[in-house]
Amino acid sequence: MDLRQLRHFLALAEELHFGRAAERLGMTQPPLSQSIMALERELGAPLFTRTKRNVALTPLGRQWLDHVRPAVAAIGALPAAAQRLRDGVAGRLTLSFVSSADYSILPTLVRRYSAAFPHVEMTLAEETSDLQIAALVEGRIDAGLLIPPEAALPASLDYRPLLREPLVAAVPEAWVTDGRIAVRTEREGEPRLAGEGWLDLPLLIFPRHVSPTFHDLILETWRAKGRQPLIRQRAIQMQTIISLVSAEMGVALVPSSLRNLARTGVRYLPLPAAAPMLETGLAWRRADGTPTVRALVGIALERVKPAP
Repeated sequence: MDLRQLRHFLALAEELHFGRAAERLGMTQPPLSQSIMALERELGAPLFTRTKRNVALTPLGRQWLDHVRPAVAAIGALPAAAQRLRDGVAGRLTLSFVSSADYSILPTLVRRYSAAFPHVEMTLAEETSDLQIAALVEGRIDAGLLIPPEAALPASLDYRPLLREPLVAAVPEAWVTDGRIAVRTEREGEPRLAGEGWLDLPLLIFPRHVSPTFHDLILETWRAKGRQPLIRQRAIQMQTIISLVSAEMGVALVPSSLRNLARTGVRYLPLPAAAPMLETGLAWRRADGTPTVRALVGIALERVKPAP
């Protein structure tokens, strides 16, 4: 059977009159009758009872109608569905992000994209930058908010910076209170670290392979002073590092946007001098012409403040 036969059956089942059904279909009665009989032969049972005055559905025909009607409607909706997919207003999108982006550009990007394309099924996955790059190359995700490596990204990927922000120190509040960490307050300014004593405190950091650029940016703060940091503990996620700070395990340098992660016992302080700047951006496959990805890139570049 084919779609044409199903439409013939549906028209006759709803009209229960060969003449009206044929007129509705824009055909004559003989080919309609032949189509119905061919369908019944294929099914091996009659769908209609026919007399000179009446056409009625058989029990099989009545039950089959419940299956045919939604099937024909669904097939009829396929062109519109294809158009929505073509235009990027429907479909699926998988976006990965580094944990720090959860406190900066991710919420704004997701909110604006979802408002513009409410029928796109968006899947979010928190991943480190190195894993995102591998997943993009292998086609397991569509786009990623990541911290770019110092080396060039794979040639198959495209990338645009979205945010540059200074690093700040996340320190135990108790260490500020007991004087272990010196703080100064400039005129009409916020409190910030003072001196270099804090550089001798244990450092909490993530493994270098997770994000070499970010890792080296942190260590350069010590190296610029001719010091070697005392690394106390390593953790992958920013949330975990902040929890370790709260537990008074050490200090950490984190993106300024992580101030939005309020944690009891943790204080965020600007560095004594000019702070290193951390960049976060959006990466995707250069050859990916998927409308949903193009729309995400467009919203990211137009509505999320780009890096200078």
